[in-house]
Amino acid sequence: MEIVTINSEYGIVIPESIRKVLSLRPGQKVQLVPQGERIELIPHKHVKEMRGFLKGIDTTIDRDRDRI
Repeated sequence: MEIVTINSEYGIVIPESIRKVLSLRPGQKVQLVPQGERIELIPHKHVKEMRGFLKGIDTTIDRDRDRI
């Protein structure tokens, strides 16, 4: 866990260890999502970057017999 300080312009610096893990780069956009008393920062990705991210996912599901 990392602790950061909010500056007078309400900005924060994302620690290098977090930037490396998430492969963040200058100018990249992130989504801020409030979750109760915390904030989640989610890296924004273009649709083209998402291509193939579900490769290998199990798409089989159990269906009710009347739905087959």
